[in-house]
Amino acid sequence: MDDLVINIEFKPGKSYQQQIREKLVQLIQQDYFGEQTLPSSRNMAAKLGVSRNTVVLVYESLVDEGYLLARERQGFFVNREVFSDAELSTPVESTPRASSSAGWHERFSRHPSAYSRIAKNKQWMDFEYPFIYGQIDANDFPIYQWRECARIAQSRNNLQEWVEDVFDDDDPELVTQIRHQVLSKRGISAQPEEVLITMGTQNSMFLLASLLADSTTTVAIEEPGLPDFHHIFRHAGAQTKAVPIDKQGIKTGAVLTGCDYVCVTPSHHYPTTVTMTMERRKALLAQAIADNFVIIEDDYDSEVNFCKTPLPALKSLDNSGHVVYVGSLSKSVSPGLRIGYIVGDRELITELRALRRLCYRHPPTNNQRVAARFIAQGFHESHIRRMRRLMEEKWQLMDAGLKQYLPGCKCNGAPGSFCFWIELPKKLPARLLVEKAAQRGIIVESGDALFAQQNPPGNFIRLGYTAIAVEKIEPGLALLGEVITELSSGLPAAS
Repeated sequence: MDDLVINIEFKPGKSYQQQIREKLVQLIQQDYFGEQTLPSSRNMAAKLGVSRNTVVLVYESLVDEGYLLARERQGFFVNREVFSDAELSTPVESTPRASSSAGWHERFSRHPSAYSRIAKNKQWMDFEYPFIYGQIDANDFPIYQWRECARIAQSRNNLQEWVEDVFDDDDPELVTQIRHQVLSKRGISAQPEEVLITMGTQNSMFLLASLLADSTTTVAIEEPGLPDFHHIFRHAGAQTKAVPIDKQGIKTGAVLTGCDYVCVTPSHHYPTTVTMTMERRKALLAQAIADNFVIIEDDYDSEVNFCKTPLPALKSLDNSGHVVYVGSLSKSVSPGLRIGYIVGDRELITELRALRRLCYRHPPTNNQRVAARFIAQGFHESHIRRMRRLMEEKWQLMDAGLKQYLPGCKCNGAPGSFCFWIELPKKLPARLLVEKAAQRGIIVESGDALFAQQNPPGNFIRLGYTAIAVEKIEPGLALLGEVITELSSGLPAAS
């Protein structure tokens, strides 16, 4: 059997043992070996360019798991009992159908794929200068601390606490840690029945919209702002209203008259980074009580805010129940974690919990328990302290670099925010800059998708700095400045 060809294209991110095992399991399930002997460990190692011990360990693990049988002086064979519980079948290559007789297009009540969205380059890690927003440098993730918490959570003593279906409950330890270690730092006091764990801010907003909005509902959303907030509430049947912001935050007064809900990002406005002043916060709360609308506060970016005296959350100022607070661990730990939370009156949380049960019962209990341990062990707070120092260093480099290399642009980036909102010269289209910058290894994001108006301004870009390495910031901005200069010199003057 040593003449069998087994090719494995080794890729980073997994050990040789893992990749060899996965390939062999795949071949076993396809009955590639039949009843023949597998290649000897020596020959397999030579063919794959790995140590013999690596192959031996893989073979032995497959014996332990029942995939292989070891016969003395004969070698390793596939255990035919692998196929006893299921009929062996050979994968059939499917051919795409030209059309479906089910008539799917006519069946859709809505077409979410047609909703506008922010263009995100999924290969951003391949670029030398990724000024992308909402991502992190994987080297900054606290892998050893997270792994230790996963080890504790997955120990036999802890297994019974999260391995079962908990119906519509949350991990009580995670709720406790969020209440005492996260919300308290934003000045928010909440009882356990006033907190709901979700799959992130996006999911929180979808649950709120599904419960609270219908065709009679009007929702105010900051302009510019997150387009998905518009889509989520419109999906629920509501009307959305784009409300402009100024240097103090979202405008109040007559512009909010008739609204049922007002969505805001007061810590750092998305995407201009403007921090809502205390005066404007109080005015918004007063109007919410007077006009009886509810404020939905997305407090993103607040945990890693390196400002010495950050303003308190709107929810902490609310004594009337007119503020629903939405937060997550995405910005402080990892965007891929997808753990968020809603804080509101217990009557609201009760109904949201029942609605969530219809969707997915509860977020994965394993993830919740690991996150709870991560906070309880003090790793979350120490990670935030490190990130504050790192983000402040990056922000300083960005601020200085933008002033030096993009002098013809208006750059806004409030201290403590994770991005800079940049107005280009009027004659320079942002989408053209995005295209040309990418050709030079730079990722920037066009801002037009963040406006709800029909004809949005086309000369805004956003530069994030959480994913780019410190040493890449200045050369990246210098190169971006060159691209802007080249494009500006080749374009006609703005009329």
